[in-house]
Amino acid sequence: MRKLFSLFQCGLACVLLWCAAASVSAAEFVVVVSAKNPVATLRAEQVAAIFLSQTGRFPGGEEATALDLPVGSPLRDEFYNKIAARTPALMKAYWTKMVFTGRGQPPRELPNSAAVRRMVADNPAMIAYIDRAALDASVKAIQVTP
Repeated sequence: MRKLFSLFQCGLACVLLWCAAASVSAAEFVVVVSAKNPVATLRAEQVAAIFLSQTGRFPGGEEATALDLPVGSPLRDEFYNKIAARTPALMKAYWTKMVFTGRGQPPRELPNSAAVRRMVADNPAMIAYIDRAALDASVKAIQVTP
């Protein structure tokens, strides 16, 4: 009985440590544009339309070019899940179809939030999502409304 209780305690401790580690490592994304871009707020469906190549313009008519983090990035998965309601598998299927039919290309990928932030800061036409921790004054976090 003592061994069984010890195993239970060990398992419980492992689960609690895993949960704590997962919550510490979870990053939060923010959608950003250049500090020079006049856009301050977009609806989630407007952001999704830009990232899914359904439009290449911001609501005011200015050019919009999306940037992505690499496939497999937890931040990327969270972004598409919340903004476009699509899993990584659905995104892969979507882009396979879009490329095959010639209707679109996926956004350019950069290796990390810092590289994305630098690229967006230099170009008012770009929009991206980055880790909130990578935010600085060179870019502006836009409010994304439902």
